[in-house]
Amino acid sequence: MAVSNIVCEWLRALGLAQYAESFLDNGYDDLEICKQVGDPDLDAIGVENPVHRHKLLKSIRQLREKGAASVYFLLNDPSSLSGSMEILCETPPNELDIVLREQLETDGIRLTAHPYSTPVSAIKYNLLTLRTRTHLPVPFKI
Repeated sequence: MAVSNIVCEWLRALGLAQYAESFLDNGYDDLEICKQVGDPDLDAIGVENPVHRHKLLKSIRQLREKGAASVYFLLNDPSSLSGSMEILCETPPNELDIVLREQLETDGIRLTAHPYSTPVSAIKYNLLTLRTRTHLPVPFKI
């Protein structure tokens, strides 16, 4: 694979680098987009192994709950990856997570809401608009 991005790094950290090219080929080149992946998408990507599917869906759930920034933090801290690769799937909250969560709550900031996260309906609208303007097939199920 010639191209490397955060999705490739995320998959590599999960021990599922073999799917990176397929993720990119199907348009999943950003963690915000990957947050929307479900079972039908994994079928399209070619993830047939039930263990791999489970690991990906678990990690995607964490992406939704903790946000894509959590992957950047984990990938930039080599000591956090030194154990099981499950760390990207299920990470117990550490002191920094707790402090950040409390401060965000105090400030009234919800990272899962606009403008920090794109609602699925907006993504679908943008894809439909792109599809109509370019007359190209969109690699996502709408």
